[in-house]
Amino acid sequence: MDVNKMNAWTVFGLGWLGLVVIFTAVWAVQLKTRNAGIVDAVWAWTLGALGPWFALNSTAPIEVRWLIGIMPLVWGLRLGTYLWFRNHGHAEDGRYAQLRKEWGESQNLRMWTFFQVQVVFSMLIALGLAVAAQRSDAPAPLWLWLSVVLWVVSIAGEALADRQLAAFKANPANKGRVCKQGLWKYSRHPNYFFECVHWVAYVPLALGAPWGFLSLIPPAVMAFLLLKMSGIPATEAQAARTRPEYAEYIRTTSAFIPWFPKS
Repeated sequence: MDVNKMNAWTVFGLGWLGLVVIFTAVWAVQLKTRNAGIVDAVWAWTLGALGPWFALNSTAPIEVRWLIGIMPLVWGLRLGTYLWFRNHGHAEDGRYAQLRKEWGESQNLRMWTFFQVQVVFSMLIALGLAVAAQRSDAPAPLWLWLSVVLWVVSIAGEALADRQLAAFKANPANKGRVCKQGLWKYSRHPNYFFECVHWVAYVPLALGAPWGFLSLIPPAVMAFLLLKMSGIPATEAQAARTRPEYAEYIRTTSAFIPWFPKS
């Protein structure tokens, strides 16, 4: 194995180890607070921090290093801070409360395992950044610009969706109701849609690099998580239990990709 490849594996492994330690510390905190929701913000912050970590230990040209260092960091800071303030001071998110109820006496151990599974998925999602960081040449200017455009669209779209939902929930008259305003009129989860677009933004940076095809894994993993695991299934199960009109919302509104609602 050559030196650069060994360094790449070392950088990736140390990033993984760092997340294991951080998520274990968060797990220890939630043992006292009984609120596992803090992991949502920490997940975004730590995943975003992997960008600068890979950039600082990169063999790529400077323009690629700047992009993989800054873009994920800004994404992580925005989303993590939003999630922190959304959850701080409130009761535990219904998804985690439901897991505690299902797990019973084994909840502490299973919650630690659940947190470590999130670390595994974080590292899979970071593959695109890791691959781009180890290239020796720069992508064509068109791919660099495409990466930036996709990133801007994703950040703006997700931030707008989050703001629209927060404004809807802030109105006491909307308590127990379903947000169908703005982007939420065209998708039940526009924030999730733009989240996937965000991870597509790093594919152009890895095109032409050795193992560049691995950059397709992050958006696929994110789509799987949001569509099949902890995203839409858990969120909609909770919404269906607490909001009577959610069944009609499901019938008329696209689950993921924004589209015109059914009549």
